[in-house]
Amino acid sequence: MEQAINHIVIVGGGTAGWITAGILAAEHNADNGKLSPSPKLNITLVESPDVATIGVGEGTWPSMRTTLKKIGISETEFLISCDASFKQGSRFINWTHSLTENHSNNPSNSPSNSPSNKSSDHYLHPFSLPMGTNEIDLCPYWLPHRDQVSFADAIGQQNQLSQLFLAPKQITTAEYQFQNNYGYHLNAGKFSQLLQKHCTEKLGVSHLRDHVTAIHKKDNGDIGYLATKHSGEIAADLFVDCTGVKSLLLGEQLEVPFICQKAVLFNDSALAVQVPYPEPETDIASCTHSTAQTNGWIWDIGLPTRRGVGHVYSSSHTTQAEAEQQLIDYLKPTAGLDVDNLNIRALSIAPGHRQVCWKNNCMAIGMASGFIEPLEASALALVEWSANTLAQQLPANRHVMDIVSARVNKRFQQHWQQIIEFLKLHYVLSKRSDSDYWHDHRESSTIPDSLQEQLQLWQTQPPSRHDIQHTDVLFPAASFQFVLYGMGFETQMPNQLKPSLQNRAQQLFADNIKRTQGLKQVLPSNRELLNKIQQYGLSRI
Repeated sequence: MEQAINHIVIVGGGTAGWITAGILAAEHNADNGKLSPSPKLNITLVESPDVATIGVGEGTWPSMRTTLKKIGISETEFLISCDASFKQGSRFINWTHSLTENHSNNPSNSPSNSPSNKSSDHYLHPFSLPMGTNEIDLCPYWLPHRDQVSFADAIGQQNQLSQLFLAPKQITTAEYQFQNNYGYHLNAGKFSQLLQKHCTEKLGVSHLRDHVTAIHKKDNGDIGYLATKHSGEIAADLFVDCTGVKSLLLGEQLEVPFICQKAVLFNDSALAVQVPYPEPETDIASCTHSTAQTNGWIWDIGLPTRRGVGHVYSSSHTTQAEAEQQLIDYLKPTAGLDVDNLNIRALSIAPGHRQVCWKNNCMAIGMASGFIEPLEASALALVEWSANTLAQQLPANRHVMDIVSARVNKRFQQHWQQIIEFLKLHYVLSKRSDSDYWHDHRESSTIPDSLQEQLQLWQTQPPSRHDIQHTDVLFPAASFQFVLYGMGFETQMPNQLKPSLQNRAQQLFADNIKRTQGLKQVLPSNRELLNKIQQYGLSRI
């Protein structure tokens, strides 16, 4: 009889490692967040005490609410302990045209004024799906009115609400519930600490701080055990590689090839900085601001106590010194202090992913399996998908593991194909002409064939669920609609629309206007709600 999968060892901590540990434990060893008297799995997380996590990724998707609830963490505790705030989507500024092309006199187009600056070029990719998504696709019915109202404003409320710095819920709204869908901005270091504390104290995960000095494989290529500096040999039935870009197990030991995507998405460098607010009660942004630059783009994330800002760029198109100067120029109008004294960290990005995420008895999760760039903040969402997939499809024994891993690897490859195409879409649609960087992004040789085909199709009809080739996608058709029409893409007017559906669409458009006005009256600002949560907490479900 085959040996059952009883012991799982996760190598590497950080957000990826601890989310994986929490989801595995919650799925197999707990019920309603409480540890079972007889846990099914022995879960051990091994991390080196000397390897610091990168901790730059501070944006999540709404799926994180499901993850936190599943592993049993109170939303109030999470928000307070992780210096977290609410994220309702991503706002893209100056992606279609540069500031010069927009004829704007604002030298920084900073997030404090750019979304309300009529001369600026910006749009929102919100987290809430269009009104009536389950019964009708509103996009064809919006197209005849595209010169009067933006797509985001026609089908939802978050574009307007986020420009007013409003929260997605009220203090009377229960934990993880909402008036508008939301994820989070958070302090990644504090988040890892909370996950570690919860997993070890509430979910029975063993935590070992030690150096892995060697990895020993079996004759069949499986990993047999890890040799450590102080704790001896650690054997397991299944290993999870969360060692970041080093990919110690899957990449180095099991030699799974790395597929570089720099020819498609050029960004390979980043500069990150933490920026204090000029005043304690400064408004907290309700979405991530992504402001295009000459050879890259700048992210700007609002936390309760500071902003997290960074410049992602292509080293093939500019120098670090030039990128740093653009970052400083961006910060000067809003930082309220001497920006030259800020501590700017330089980071390298290897844009690409492993050929597969699971080989033999090892699955890689997080940056160990791949990373492109932080645009659209898909990294943590992919961690959640990977951890949930492993937890829900955990093979009963080694004999059937290859069947499961083949299925997981196929979906992994599909996810990466869609991520690459969706991120590339932002660059392809740009009309910026201020550098070779933007021209090169529009070269057909850098655009995946499947994306070129979709763009040709979308000239005649809007993106729909029929364009998505598999279920359980990271980006639904609505995401493509928000980006396409936020950047002014032209689609032919629909030839024929059923009168009954036209009437329903008009009703939904009218309902959306009423709902938008109503929410403007009752929703608190992000900061106001977070202050109240500090004082009173949110009610538990």
